[in-house]
Amino acid sequence: MTQKLIIIGAGMASGRALEHLVEQAPDAYDVTLFNAEPRGNYNRIMLSPVLSGDKTFDEIVTHTAEWYEENGVTCRFGEHIVSIDRANKTVTADNGDVLPYDKLMFGTGSNPFIIPLPGHDLEGVIAYRDLEDTNRMVALGDKPGARAVVIGGGLLGLEAAAGLKNRGVDVTVVHIMGHLMERQLDEAAGYLLRKALVDKGITVMCSANSKEIVGEDGHVKALMLDDGTELPCDLLVMAVGIRPNVALAKAADLTTDKGILVNDQMVTSDENIVAVGECVEHAGAIFGLVAPLYDQAKVVAKTLIGEAATFVNKEVATKLKVTGCDLFSAGDFAEGEGREDIVFRDPARGVYKRLVLEGNKLVGAVMYGDTADGNWFFGLIKDGEDISEMRDTLIFGPAFQGGSPVDPMAAVAALPADAEICGCNGVCKGDVVAAIEGGAHTLDAVKATSKAASSCGGCSGLVEQLLSVTLGDDFAMPTKETVCKCSDLSHDEVRKLIVAGEMKSMPQAMQELNWSTPDGCHVCRPALNYYLVCSWPDEYADDGKSRFINERVHANIQKDGTYSVVPRMLGGITTPDELRAIADAADKYDIPTVKVTGGQRIDLLGVKKEDLPAIWYDLGEAGMMSGQAYAKGLRTVKTCVGTDHCRFGTQDSTGLGIKIEEAMWGAWSPHKFKLAVTGCPRNCAEATCKDLGIICVDSGYQILVGGAAGLDLLEAQLLAQVATEEEAIEYSCAFYQLYREGAQYLHRPYKWIKKVGLDWVKEQIVEDAENRKALADRFHFSQKFFQVDPWAERARKGVDSHEFKPLADLTDQRMAAE
Repeated sequence: MTQKLIIIGAGMASGRALEHLVEQAPDAYDVTLFNAEPRGNYNRIMLSPVLSGDKTFDEIVTHTAEWYEENGVTCRFGEHIVSIDRANKTVTADNGDVLPYDKLMFGTGSNPFIIPLPGHDLEGVIAYRDLEDTNRMVALGDKPGARAVVIGGGLLGLEAAAGLKNRGVDVTVVHIMGHLMERQLDEAAGYLLRKALVDKGITVMCSANSKEIVGEDGHVKALMLDDGTELPCDLLVMAVGIRPNVALAKAADLTTDKGILVNDQMVTSDENIVAVGECVEHAGAIFGLVAPLYDQAKVVAKTLIGEAATFVNKEVATKLKVTGCDLFSAGDFAEGEGREDIVFRDPARGVYKRLVLEGNKLVGAVMYGDTADGNWFFGLIKDGEDISEMRDTLIFGPAFQGGSPVDPMAAVAALPADAEICGCNGVCKGDVVAAIEGGAHTLDAVKATSKAASSCGGCSGLVEQLLSVTLGDDFAMPTKETVCKCSDLSHDEVRKLIVAGEMKSMPQAMQELNWSTPDGCHVCRPALNYYLVCSWPDEYADDGKSRFINERVHANIQKDGTYSVVPRMLGGITTPDELRAIADAADKYDIPTVKVTGGQRIDLLGVKKEDLPAIWYDLGEAGMMSGQAYAKGLRTVKTCVGTDHCRFGTQDSTGLGIKIEEAMWGAWSPHKFKLAVTGCPRNCAEATCKDLGIICVDSGYQILVGGAAGLDLLEAQLLAQVATEEEAIEYSCAFYQLYREGAQYLHRPYKWIKKVGLDWVKEQIVEDAENRKALADRFHFSQKFFQVDPWAERARKGVDSHEFKPLADLTDQRMAAE
């Protein structure tokens, strides 16, 4: 018989517990959910974007009415439980309904603390806790000349202040401590945060003690400080902390202290009652961060279905974005005897980093402005790792441990499976990768399946990098309206200005385009590098450091940190000598996997990075060169056997494919570019789903563009039909150049065509012969500079040799002893 479960409180913790319960045992309980608010579960962390106008409430709803209905949850929203009869196992609602239960879950959360100042009960004095509070602040923004005071310089208070400011309200923050967010930041970082807020037009008063809330006609009028200063306001927001909501539990004679006491299985002093979330006290600790609450949710769901599980309160790091400012803190950063500080300051970039050492261990870290390495530092703190060997370079992060910078993608690929990715939800790398391998191929899909990046969103970049590492070229980093946070310009604007302003170096482009960072970031540098390469092929020196790891080392990194090697086979044609060379290389370098690719080539998988130049040399001796299977550029030209062997072939598809690949190999483009030439309409080479496909017919060649067969599935569209091979090659090169010159970085041709329209593409190529020829000529001119085999350069000339040197093994005790 199905048992009855009553849940009191539809917050984030109880909501996550309910998710686990319906996933693991959907028929175990008949669930009734009470909530004092007149709505179900929503992401309270995202109330700040609702306040600032960046999101609507509907966008932060976690569980819709449909979700509750689909999962058989009876909802009693806007209703309170007023009493619990533990002996008879019933609850009484505020309308008098008495409901029996087999199990009862407390998810009553916490109450905002209201400082008992004189006047705290005036109209217009609110907390910042729920949607009603948010709506009050939003409404204030509609009043011309509105003023607000926020008491509390913690995260919630600052988010309230920033949201109000975005609504046009004149805001003053009053904080009793000497600097903002003193629990998370030291004084120096607090100063930088205060400066950033003041620059946004927010008044900040630290070391300020509130004395009285002044009212008029029952409504707040001002806040008076103990020095007599009066701060006029139409709304006063108190954001000074929370207290576990234990009133109902106390009335039911459950054991409470600061919160409702629970054991490791989240069971209260009554074996039939469990509790989860901010109302809980476990081993003397109470909770306000999301990550441990979600860990509790996993445990309480297991407990309810009779499975063993134990809650462990793990040490967590704090990674936040406050009003656009990136912050990170972890461990203990208080001053103390025997402790040393390592500090890095970059005033121009607004970056501050402080590491606290005790002996040879990192015990605390504070970062402001640049928090990219936060998880790495947290790992050192959590693991208690000996940092003596990297002490001199520690402050610069993992990129400088071992002598040379590490590409972000390589660093993410090398993370262990248990590395924490999403601190809010307690999601590790292995969980994210499992979600991706299970079919979650977009950021939104990963959010939905693994919960990573679904709360504050601060780890979205890491999740996107994992998508890229896991899916390879089948995943394109999502782009925004602007190139990145370093610039207010769109991709189109940047491209046009580079050409119009004759900008021929990255520093020049960043300077003249008013880049907000001195060196750009991992998003904009590859895009800028490509735009400069494409605009000035004869003058601009390609910046390898601005390319992703695959393009920098001319091989695809795999999930275990090894690489794949794919030699070029023009048109899918090879020879016995080439095959022997591949077999010899596979034996010589102990290659674990040799695979035939979908692009009619052979892939050697599992090559050590330091072996890459040597294997390239051996393949080069057999006349083979890079297949550029890693490149944002020409990949393959797939062909069928055409008239050479096939009795249905109408044209020499293999020969034409080889000629096109000979013309196009080495070219860089916004994204990978794949072609196919098929000898008849039977389409054995699958030309109808390529970026550019050619179908040979009796009367000539049909040229198709804009196909896709990856995350999106699109049939290519007819661009033109031509009579000769020469025309087919000219049209193909002209189309490729038009795409190269006009598309946004990381956009495939089908996305670009969707943006500009196929009719416009036809106007440029089919209907304007002079322009078509000019496009093809520019493409061939560019190829003079880029048809250089990168494998031969590195294998024979030692180009970029530093990339292939193994890092020192700092765990080797003999090396340490020497």
